[in-house]
Amino acid sequence: MDDLETRELRYFVTVADELHFGRAAVRLGMSQPPLSRAVQQLEQRIGTALFVRGTRGITLTAAGTVLLAEARPALAAVAAAGRRARRAGQPDRNLVLAVKAGADHELLQAFLDVQAADADALPVEVVFGEVHEQAALLRDGTADVALMHRTYDDLTGFDTEDLRTEQQVAILPRSHPLASRPAVSTADLRDLPDLPAARWPRVDGSYPDGPGPEVRSQAQLAQLVALGRTVIVIPRSSRTLQWPEHVAVPVLDAPLATTVVAWPAASTSPDVARAVRNAVVAAESAAVPRSA
Repeated sequence: MDDLETRELRYFVTVADELHFGRAAVRLGMSQPPLSRAVQQLEQRIGTALFVRGTRGITLTAAGTVLLAEARPALAAVAAAGRRARRAGQPDRNLVLAVKAGADHELLQAFLDVQAADADALPVEVVFGEVHEQAALLRDGTADVALMHRTYDDLTGFDTEDLRTEQQVAILPRSHPLASRPAVSTADLRDLPDLPAARWPRVDGSYPDGPGPEVRSQAQLAQLVALGRTVIVIPRSSRTLQWPEHVAVPVLDAPLATTVVAWPAASTSPDVARAVRNAVVAAESAAVPRSA
């Protein structure tokens, strides 16, 4: 079988999303007959049917389900490669760093200082995102490197270098009874009827079930804590999110949080390699412990 082409994979994924050749053709900006022929040719090349065609519409076969799961990341990787190559070819290119808004401020500043002092390093463009967005920015080629957290972020498919490991703290409303304690446990925080855990959206945009408030940004979360509606458990260095209405209390038995610099595992960029080295230097120069 010849190698599959990105064009026919894109056609297949669009039909699989719509489960309708007419609607898929409209999305692709083409007429239906050539789209149907292209999918049929793809099935012939693979040697099996990808769709069950019936009078009431189409559905994926087992082979189609497998191909869809494989095709999505393949197309995303091709698009990411194009973005990285386009940036690398720009004469005034920057190194794009993805970070969580409000997190790792001291470490971020130290890295920017070290990178700026390195005559052979690229200027840094910082892209701020919300929780869990850094992985998507790396995967789609928008960012070259990212500051992320083990225990919180999905690091699948990335190479990483540990920068620091630290205790986690609970951010509580100043008026809450637990705010006066020198430390708390995870059991103290579990199922607090007055402070249910906030719920972040899944990748598909839906929220998990639960009584806690639905949140989409760190600023929204910080205000909900100040209003006495929820509690946050975050790495100690993320206390830049702390408002005057908040109190940070150590959570003694919470898993340690490790800040890492992450980059795509397939990267061979010398600029990325230099940035990783500078991130390690920054962690050391900022007197940030690399272990607890």
